[in-house]
Amino acid sequence: MSDFDLVVRGNIVERDRIITDGWVAVREGRVAARGVGAAPSAREHVDARGMWVMPGVLDGQVHSGSQANQEGLGWASRAAAAGGVTTMVEMPYDDPEPVASRPQLDDKIARIESDCHVDVACYGTLNDQHGLEAAAGLIEGGVCGFKFSTFEASPNRFPRVEEDILMEAFRLIAPSGLACGVHNQDQELTRKNIKRMVEAGDTGWDAFLRAHTPLIENLATSAIYEIGAQTGARAHAVHVSLSRGFEICNMYRQAGHKASIETCVQYLMLNHEEHTRRFGAKTKHYPPIRPKAEMDLLWTHIANDECTFVSSDHVSWGLERKQFDNVFQNSSGGPGLETLLPAFWTGCAEHGISPTMVVKQLCWGPAQHFLLEHRKGSLNVGADADIVIVKPETYRFDPSNSLSAVTWSSFEDREFQVRVEATYVRGQLAWDGKTVRNAAGDGQFIRPHKAGELS
Repeated sequence: MSDFDLVVRGNIVERDRIITDGWVAVREGRVAARGVGAAPSAREHVDARGMWVMPGVLDGQVHSGSQANQEGLGWASRAAAAGGVTTMVEMPYDDPEPVASRPQLDDKIARIESDCHVDVACYGTLNDQHGLEAAAGLIEGGVCGFKFSTFEASPNRFPRVEEDILMEAFRLIAPSGLACGVHNQDQELTRKNIKRMVEAGDTGWDAFLRAHTPLIENLATSAIYEIGAQTGARAHAVHVSLSRGFEICNMYRQAGHKASIETCVQYLMLNHEEHTRRFGAKTKHYPPIRPKAEMDLLWTHIANDECTFVSSDHVSWGLERKQFDNVFQNSSGGPGLETLLPAFWTGCAEHGISPTMVVKQLCWGPAQHFLLEHRKGSLNVGADADIVIVKPETYRFDPSNSLSAVTWSSFEDREFQVRVEATYVRGQLAWDGKTVRNAAGDGQFIRPHKAGELS
């Protein structure tokens, strides 16, 4: 009789070390043992020597439902498996109604457990329709965090929350230990700049960056952390594209406040002068893709281990929403589930940063942040056996074969240094390097542990 269900052998990457010729053994969907050298018996052996073996990625910012009848949870989860993402952290801004009440969360959980190929954790939000009092039901229902915005992208789906209301929401959420994530954009300055530029006919490929000045982002980032300081809540800026944002976060951390910070892989790997000039509205994100000098500064914060985690901000807009000559008419965002891991790994390699930072930023960091580290983010004994095998290989990314709902990417033709060879979700093969192997419904809804539960 075999000791284990599965043993994977290769170079094990952890957040603090690399174990050459190590092995991970799986029993009943959990990591059951680990070691070096000769591996124990198992029903299935995977020899990945010469390759990297790492924990499954948690993508901490996924918008699978932002466009009705476009992608959805199940479809996105297939792309996630192909990208080595074993847990999607789903944003609440679904079309047509955001997840702002317990019944809406329960409905989303049912869809996760019927449609998904990977595991999913969920953000919730609060709005006028259901009131701030809906927070308690969402927390009890298992959300892993709350998301708000200082900018109104859509009156119903993605509204602006004014600062006094935001402060009250933070107060209500603080005792749960969950983070309060906020889209950091000053609304009044944004609209003022866009109005002036549209009236002047200044709407070309480079206008979006110039309209969204550093002040617009940094003022909102500062407000988020100050509200956290006033309330004792865990304040989190969800997509910081500027070095100054990290400086602001560090100020609040050093003062003892619960401040965390996230950037997205596109701000680390794309720049305005090269990629926005080439791809135009395909690279339109919020915040905008910044100049190369700013991109280079962000890497100093990664190297200094000052970032909480890196995400993709995935959303599969069809190109019909990216085709307008007036840049301000195009939708912001793009697909990213399949490129998060290879792009960030490549960026670390290009900057002389160890693969251990990949595990810190894509696995352990988001698991800790969303209170999921009891199951996710590591290959520790007892953790879910979410395992990714990463093959060293140089190639140029071709999105035409993407498993997302769209087959375009602002990473088109970007040279990557690794490829996802296999993805296991709780010990079950979900991606074999070419094909999704598990079934819809094999994914689970993942709840956070309660504040203080693991202390």
